[in-house]
Amino acid sequence: MGAVPVEDTNTSADRPDPPVEPLPHPVTGVAFSSPVPPGTGWPDDEAGPDTPVAAGPEDVAKLAAGASLTEVAARSSVCRACPRLVRWREDVAATKRRSFAGQPYWGRPTPGWGDPEPRVMVVGLAPAANGGNRTGRIFTGDRSGDWLFAALHRVGLANQPTSEHAGDGLRLAGVRIAAAVRCAPPDNKPSPAERDTCAHWIDREVALVLPTLRAVVALGSFAWTAALGTLARAGVEVPRPRPKFGHGAEVRLEYRPDEAATGPGESVVGESVVGENAAGENAAGTVPVAGDPRSITVIGSYHPSQQNTFTGRLTADMLDDVLARAAAA
Repeated sequence: MGAVPVEDTNTSADRPDPPVEPLPHPVTGVAFSSPVPPGTGWPDDEAGPDTPVAAGPEDVAKLAAGASLTEVAARSSVCRACPRLVRWREDVAATKRRSFAGQPYWGRPTPGWGDPEPRVMVVGLAPAANGGNRTGRIFTGDRSGDWLFAALHRVGLANQPTSEHAGDGLRLAGVRIAAAVRCAPPDNKPSPAERDTCAHWIDREVALVLPTLRAVVALGSFAWTAALGTLARAGVEVPRPRPKFGHGAEVRLEYRPDEAATGPGESVVGESVVGENAAGENAAGTVPVAGDPRSITVIGSYHPSQQNTFTGRLTADMLDDVLARAAAA
């Protein structure tokens, strides 16, 4: 798991008395309660009052299976399968950080968003408590998002360098962004059970975009592990032992749609490539036959948290390089 972003903290000293609800959305001016009820007009909200709600792990598996991309976004955004995460995200939405006390908080799971036919997918751990949990859009409204979207803009994958609120005009070109866990977790640490329950949403989302997908950027070791697991379950050939995470680590994986239709599997294929992992060691992956049009490249990057960007562990050039490699894949 990557470093815990500084902006994710939500200590009691940051919490004012809850303001009078509802509050106006910073872009549209429409007033919303916190958390935001589905179907009330929040920008890009795919859910409505009749969207089915998952109340437990079995419901998540059932509702994700066979869902369209729009349905995955809608159904995941109203999920209540993990009681601890529901309590946390809604508590943060009700109490708010002092600097955002005048804004409504989304307070629901944050779905994937972006191009419905992406060539690149960016995977993160989970929404920030006062970022995506506030704005309703992953990596939006916090310092990590400032870094990510500025880099996407620099390499030509976003129409603007900022992502502050849903409805702010941001558009992604050939890129989709999703979190492995859709609710903001306490201390940025979902439990293994929460991770596994939520995996059905990203599994379905990745399965739907596989026909166009050519690269995955994993922001942090948690996202790296989640991305490889999701791809394996979708029928992409992922080696055992799994490639190690590291900034710049790269692995190209074979995807054979005809074989994947019979069930997902994992195997060791091709030759190894290496990148530098977090400890400065070689991170081995696999390479399919040269020129294989069905290959999917997975690239690791340090998470753009303040603990990484403030210390220089991750620089703008390093992030640009990873995203440019993904775009070129």
